[in-house]
Amino acid sequence: MRTLRITGGRVIDPSQELDQVTDLWLRGGKVLAVGPRPDLMADEYIDATGLYVVPGLIDMHVHLREPGREEDETIATGAAAALAGGVTSVACMPNTEPAIDSQAAADFVVLQAKRANLAYVYPIGAITNGRKGEELAEFGGLVAGGAVAFSDDGSPVMSAEIMRRALEYCKMFDKTVMDHCEDLELTHGFVMNEGRVSMELGLRGYPAAAEEIMIDRNCRLAEMTGGKLHILHVSTAGGVEIIRRAKQRGVRVTAEVAPHHFTLTDECLRTFDSNYKMSPPLRTKQDIDALIAGLQDGTIEVIATDHAPHAPEKKLRELDQAPNGIIGLETLLPISIKALIEPGYLTWPKLIDKLTIKPAQVLGIPKGTLRPGSDGDVTVIDPNLKWVIDPAKFKSKSRNCPFAGWQVKGRAVTVLVDGEIRYRLPKDG
Repeated sequence: MRTLRITGGRVIDPSQELDQVTDLWLRGGKVLAVGPRPDLMADEYIDATGLYVVPGLIDMHVHLREPGREEDETIATGAAAALAGGVTSVACMPNTEPAIDSQAAADFVVLQAKRANLAYVYPIGAITNGRKGEELAEFGGLVAGGAVAFSDDGSPVMSAEIMRRALEYCKMFDKTVMDHCEDLELTHGFVMNEGRVSMELGLRGYPAAAEEIMIDRNCRLAEMTGGKLHILHVSTAGGVEIIRRAKQRGVRVTAEVAPHHFTLTDECLRTFDSNYKMSPPLRTKQDIDALIAGLQDGTIEVIATDHAPHAPEKKLRELDQAPNGIIGLETLLPISIKALIEPGYLTWPKLIDKLTIKPAQVLGIPKGTLRPGSDGDVTVIDPNLKWVIDPAKFKSKSRNCPFAGWQVKGRAVTVLVDGEIRYRLPKDG
């Protein structure tokens, strides 16, 4: 077996509280050692001088659209986009056509990911059959097929009874229920956040309360059942505070935030550009401040993209007719650096923690670490590389990116999966 030495880089591994300039050794697809090893001889070298060497990033909230909407994205193109963003493992949501609500559907995702041989792809199983919110899916079969968690994302579980049973059922498998928190009765026909801007533009709004009501309900149900709950794409200040209080009571709840929600506000909708339309919608500066505070104090453990590709012709519709969502895999790292590292809100170890070991722990997958014996998934980052975001150059099939033209700093330059180099940044970027 060949031995690879990544030398001279700043190795950051929050799972070991490791942050030092040293060597990383890989052999047989696994991490062999960290640090100087004069007893070892390398067959290959990667010079990481001036670069950061971190566990392969994990995005636990992506939409890969296959099966059913391959014009937007496929498992292969989504996995390629992930690698280009430094992400070696993704968890894909079940709002495909048909939904991932059976063992066969989960098997299909796993098989397609193996065929692509790019990033790891973990299926999220549907909570209910067809994601209709009426009856629980067969969790046992989904787990056997490779499902690592359960969600009806794209749709909330409106029934408190169904959500209660899902939390209880998942306890049997030690899996997490991941919910999109939205009271549909308050958001029907929404275009953007409900507030001053929506009133001025005459657009139907999505009130913060519609998210917060469901976050609170779900936290109460998790408290009652002892189940593991994960709140998807938190976007409001009130939501952060509800989660914070639930944690203080000992509720088994975790949460994530997407880069667009701690970067952009509802003021962007004044352009009527559908690349700023998403669910939950962009909120206010006060909400951004609360989300960042939640990241700082650990209320929000995870940063995830909610990568939601749509073919260009779909996003070119009138704002009220265009679908919700933006792509995010290839902008995850630079936008997080720009919004969180550069202003000093988070340190590099704290950011990497939220992109590696924390999502791995929520999903219960053996990733997000550089401990000896772990999978050789490694992302090498140039923290000072300046570039301009150009969606036309993305690996994703879709182009619905609100950050086009932004000047950013920091990018994955080499990405390894199972000890193999699966991505290298081209010289022309």
